[in-house]
This record gives sequence, C-alpha cells and structure tokens, in this order.
Amino acid sequence: MGRYYRRWSLDMSVHEPPSISAKLAEYKAKGVTKIKLGLTDIDGVIRGKYVSLEKFTGLLEKQGGFCDCVFGWDVNDQLYDTSGYTGWQTGFPDTGYQLVADTERWLEDENCPYFIAQFAQGEDAHPLCPRTRLKQILEKYAERGLTVRSGFEYEFSVFEESPHSIRDKGYRGMKSITPGNFGYSVLRTSVESDVFGGLMAYAQSIDCDLEAIHCETGPGAWEAALRSEVGLEAADRAALFKTFAKVFLQKQGLMGTFMAKWSMDYPGQGGHFHFSVADLQGVNQFYDEQDPRGVSALQRHAVGGLQRYLPELLALLAPTINSYTRLVKGAWAPTAATWGIENRTVGIRIVPGGASAQRIECRISGADANPYLVAAAVCAAVLRGIEEALEPTSPIEGNAYEQQDALPLEQQLPINLRQAAERLASSTLAIESFGAPFTSHFVQSRLFECAEYERNLNSWQLERYFEII
Repeated sequence: MGRYYRRWSLDMSVHEPPSISAKLAEYKAKGVTKIKLGLTDIDGVIRGKYVSLEKFTGLLEKQGGFCDCVFGWDVNDQLYDTSGYTGWQTGFPDTGYQLVADTERWLEDENCPYFIAQFAQGEDAHPLCPRTRLKQILEKYAERGLTVRSGFEYEFSVFEESPHSIRDKGYRGMKSITPGNFGYSVLRTSVESDVFGGLMAYAQSIDCDLEAIHCETGPGAWEAALRSEVGLEAADRAALFKTFAKVFLQKQGLMGTFMAKWSMDYPGQGGHFHFSVADLQGVNQFYDEQDPRGVSALQRHAVGGLQRYLPELLALLAPTINSYTRLVKGAWAPTAATWGIENRTVGIRIVPGGASAQRIECRISGADANPYLVAAAVCAAVLRGIEEALEPTSPIEGNAYEQQDALPLEQQLPINLRQAAERLASSTLAIESFGAPFTSHFVQSRLFECAEYERNLNSWQLERYFEII
C-alpha cells in the first residue's frame, strides 16, 4: 500500500469529503476492522485505544468518553496526592473527547486508520487539553491577521535493547546502536541505512515527513528535523513522531529515548522549536529586506517577548526532574534567556533565511517536553512581546555561557523543576493565556513530580554517603 495522504474532513465547504457511509465502505473494502485513536495528555504521552467501525461511526456524530484518570496521574500512572480536578473523591468519571476528522493517517503495518482526538467538555473546550491550549493561542494570532509556521527538531538516542532488557539491567550498561561520539557521520548512517531510511519512510507513511536525519554527538545519538507546517499541524506531527518513532524502533528490536539526558557523560537531547510569523497571505513578518541581517521590528519584539516571559514559562518547556540535568553551562543547552544571530550557545537563536525562511529557533525546550505546550508557551510569549513592542537586550556575540550572568535576574532560567513550577504558578501570562484551571493543574502535577523524586533514594546518595559519613 502506498503513501496515504488524503485527509478527511466533515467540513464540506473546505474539503468536499466523502460521506460517512462512503468512508466506511472504503475501510471495509480494505479489510479494516478497527480504528486507532490517540489523545495527548499534559506530559505529552499519547493515550489511546482501538474502536470498532460501528463505534467509530458514533464518534463522528457525538463525543466519546475517556476515564479522567488521565488527568489524575503521572507518567508512571501514579495518582496525584493533590489534584483539584479529579481523584478518588470524584469517582473518576469519563471526560469527553472528540475525533479531529481531518487528522486521518494510515498505519500500513496495522492496516488501520489513525485519528488524533482531543479532550472536550460538551460543546466547550476542555480546560486541561494541551492541544486546545495551543489552538486557542493560535486563534489569537488569527485575530491579529497573523499565522505561525513552525517545525520541531528532535535529538534522541537509540539502543539495542527492549523494554524488558533495560529493566533487567536497571537502566545501566545499555548497549547503544552505535558506539562513540560520531556527529554527522556518513559511515554510521550508511552502515545503519536500513534503520535510518526505514524511520524516514515510516515517518513519511504517517504524514510526519522528516526534512533531515543525522547522527548526533554521542553513542546512538540521532537528530531528526520535521518539516515545518502552519498552525496546529506542526505540533500534531511532533507528538506523533515521538511516539511512532519509538514504535518503529521497537519493532526492529531497538529502543529510542527522548528523555532530556540519559547519561551525564554526553550532551542532553533538545526538542528545538523553529518558527516564524506570517500574515494571512503567507508573507513572513520576521523578515525585513532593509535590515542587514533581515531582522524586522516584529522579529525583535518576538525575541523581546521570549526573553521576558520564557523564564516564567520554563516548566512547560522543561517539565521533568531530568530536564534540568540538560540545562547546564557548556553542554549545548542554554541556561538563560540569551539571544543572538546564528549562535548556538544562546537560548533564542535568530536564523537568517530571507523572505522564505527567516525564523527563530527556541533552543531551550528539551526532547522530553510536550510539543503542544512548547508551542503554546513560545507562541504566547511571542504574542505578548509583539503586543507590548518589547525590545530585547543586545544580542550575544561569542560564548553566551560567559556573558549570561550579566543579564537581569528575571531573564535567568530556573535551575530546577520546583523553581520553574513556582514561577509558573505566579505567571500572569500563563493564567491569561492558558487559563487558571490549566495553570494550577500543571503546576500541581510538577510539584507532585518533585515530591516523588524527593522521597526516593538514588544510587548517587548511597555511593557518596553510605560509608564515609
């Protein structure tokens, strides 16, 4: 079966789609017996299920239900001890969800359509749905006659392991698919061409096209850049890629990880976010042909907004305890809201590219972050910068790590998850952009993550203190 590009929409005015009956007939002719759907939770984990064709028909006409425990537990399915939204006290009722009809993809290896779904409350948007949070931010751009084009760039590592073997090893002594530091290696990509090429083809088959993929520095370290898209589509593709890249690798007897830092011996893994702002005709508003580097006033204000507001929104870009092991000086990750032009030591990098590609790369976010919330945080900060005509500091030239301490305190990034969660809790921009219910819930979920970490004894503490103290 070849590539499946067609997108199906129930909006007849836009796509002139087939009727529901015609779509079901198409599925039956292909031997389809089930539909797969997935919803992204606040941690960026896709939760989903298979449904029958009969059930699928019903979901197109009305909402389905999903146990709201997905808003009451962490990435390890452990229930939060404090949650204002759900818990034992509520009995864990269903929360609504709706299929997004024009997100249809084809899983060739399962002979099964896949649909993105999003949480909903009747006719209203669900206050905790990450996808909806981004959608509402993008609607604010549209009200100003603007659109956002963006694309994600992920660093991840690949191992010759299985979910069972890594647990048996206690996540130590894992065998990477390739050894040593070998960035941009043609040798490695050629020897492992079946895996590299296979992943590119698999991503393309689910409409998550990669612009490029290469070896990064570190054993089994790869980097994949997804094709840029307008609006929600970029985050949709990023969320799908993170999950289905792991699906593809596990089916090859391999494992991939997107955690921010799996070893202190190597650089961490970023989830860099490239974006530009255009008008409704698609003209890039970040580009000014009169400026020597092409930087428009709107792009400067965007940088000013990122410098001013990203430190208080950092928990959305660095959402785990592990995130902060990546954000250290001299490790290819930013530690302050610095900016510069074509400078990879800063947090906010302007990439000159002329009218077609002038953009900003936010290098702060890790590969572990929820792409919907990364995009929402960045876009909210940028929009506020544009609205307030914020001017950035002078651009960094040279090594940002040596200069960042001169920045104002408010532009320094929190150094751990607890600090980041506390700054998010008091962020007026977060409350205004994402709503008080979401902000409060997300903060509480991060504080729970901190508490879970703090009540556990790790090997570093035992090795350091057991005998000598």
